[in-house]
Amino acid sequence: MKIVLFTHPDFLGHQSMPRFSQMILKGMQAKGHDVSVWTPKPFFFRLYGKNIIGKWLGYIDQYIVFPMLVRRKLSSQSRETLFVFCDQALGPWVKLVKRRPHVIHCHDFLAQKSALGFIPENVTKLSGRIYQKYIYNGYSEGRNFISVSTSTQSDLHFFLKEKPEISQVVYNGLNRIFVNSGIELSRKYLSGKYNLKLESGYVLHVGGNQWYKNRLGVVTIYDSWRKEYIEKSLPLILVGEKPSKEILLEAESSDFKKDIIFLSGVEDDDLDKFYSGSSCFLFPSLAEGFGWPIAEAMALEAVVITTNEAPMTEVGGNAAFYIDLMPRNNPEELDFWKKHSAGILEKVTTLNEKEKSKIIKKGIDNIERFSQSRVIDGFESIYKKVLLKDSNYD
Repeated sequence: MKIVLFTHPDFLGHQSMPRFSQMILKGMQAKGHDVSVWTPKPFFFRLYGKNIIGKWLGYIDQYIVFPMLVRRKLSSQSRETLFVFCDQALGPWVKLVKRRPHVIHCHDFLAQKSALGFIPENVTKLSGRIYQKYIYNGYSEGRNFISVSTSTQSDLHFFLKEKPEISQVVYNGLNRIFVNSGIELSRKYLSGKYNLKLESGYVLHVGGNQWYKNRLGVVTIYDSWRKEYIEKSLPLILVGEKPSKEILLEAESSDFKKDIIFLSGVEDDDLDKFYSGSSCFLFPSLAEGFGWPIAEAMALEAVVITTNEAPMTEVGGNAAFYIDLMPRNNPEELDFWKKHSAGILEKVTTLNEKEKSKIIKKGIDNIERFSQSRVIDGFESIYKKVLLKDSNYD
């Protein structure tokens, strides 16, 4: 196959999307397919860089200059070329090739739902609502889609004007090599490097400040656990970006604030060790497109606690412990949730070796579903189906 990948521009500084694009690029090349990448260059963005002016100039690069260049390139592409959009957020470019064979990969529709007011926790400004409408008007003209979870697929079908010709689910693949250094070695290394006392274990969370990552919920559960089980003293390690003022305030208000530690700028090698050395991985997310950290934690033999909602349940399968979704605007329900979640955390952190080994084995078996080879095979099968169907589309 001749494949053209549309990707987010490098100058946006994304992390997960470039990894996803590289997984497709290298995976398809390894199968012998001819793959090229089309992405905007920072002609205007580089004049100001990463500030508000640069952001708006970057839109010129993406939505005025780049489409002009694509139109020029299209004349040299055969009708058998397959155009692959690595994210539905690249929707504004779909119209450029909508009458050619194409596939749109869909990750999550949280921004779209927020723009329509479906998520009161994440109010979208007018400019954001206009931008999301622009994206929607693009991807809604597509005909063939691959979603990372059935939850994402369900959202896609809700937003589309018409039933797509092809819509299939292929779970995300673990797109890097994970190195498990073992519990003891990981804790010893991390204790020395970060000047922390982690030899006895710790509760781990990995994520940013986005509302749906629910860092507030993480701190709340931890605080409740320490109050309910006063003999416990394991620290809470939150790896990700620097905490927002709201999250930091929540941590500072805890009686156990000295044991709540935020770490940013952690490299992948150290992140692997944080997973490997953890007493458990706490991930009470409110929403996800897929839920990468759940699979990553299981790959590194961490025991996972996550939310009893799709797609977290899709990723965790029978290898995770589940808590209910954090309630909103109901103090009584919230109080019950905190205590129940603290009870689950206590159960997980006190597993005996036999129980822990059993759940870890389930996790290792579970993530076989997310191997890169299975993911690439799934993509290739759908790509071929689309190409066969659409190569003579008029």
